[in-house]
Amino acid sequence: DVQLQASGGGLVQTGGSLRLSCAASGFTFDDYAIGWFRQAPGKEREIVACFSDSDRTQYYAGSVKGRFTISGDNAENTVHLQMNNLKPEDTAVYYCAAHAVFCTLAPLEYHYWGQGTLVTVSS
Repeated sequence: DVQLQASGGGLVQTGGSLRLSCAASGFTFDDYAIGWFRQAPGKEREIVACFSDSDRTQYYAGSVKGRFTISGDNAENTVHLQMNNLKPEDTAVYYCAAHAVFCTLAPLEYHYWGQGTLVTVSS
């Protein structure tokens, strides 16, 4: 049974850092592309970053480039999203998702989803 478990959200002040984790079970993440998405109230879900170990792909949305880093831990079968210099506009529910082939920007193309973890950045 394929499952993704997202964790690590919380409340942080502007300029602070958080590290999100997406633990995979039922498959090894290096066979999939893992994306992090976020959805703020009243807004559409958008991709934040994506990591594909099989073809060494990394993608970052322009709004987070230089502040967020996505990485994979093969030993733990977990993909992390290190978020630095957080801003109030980063406040959202963050989701991780798995795509069976490659990184893509469209949420509907992902095959498996974890539950969300809330990130709140106070000003």
